[in-house]
Amino acid sequence: MSLYTYDMDQPGVSNCTGDCTSVWKPALLDAGTALGENYTLVTRDDGTQQAAFRGQPLYLFTGDAKPGDTNGDGLDGLWRLARP
Repeated sequence: MSLYTYDMDQPGVSNCTGDCTSVWKPALLDAGTALGENYTLVTRDDGTQQAAFRGQPLYLFTGDAKPGDTNGDGLDGLWRLARP
């Protein structure tokens, strides 16, 4: 599935909480997960670990039905397809 970033986030901080997460699912990983270069984990307010690329938290969009869908790109002018 496609991964997205949120313009309202700060590096290392997820600002998509509450109702936002019903549409934009944080890309959660277990602590200690081996990550590639430029990937890190961000600790969310609830203590879960969210994947981040270059410090930007990553999300899955519930409007994407199958791998390769990018329906969330540009949504509300705040969501961007994560690109290397």
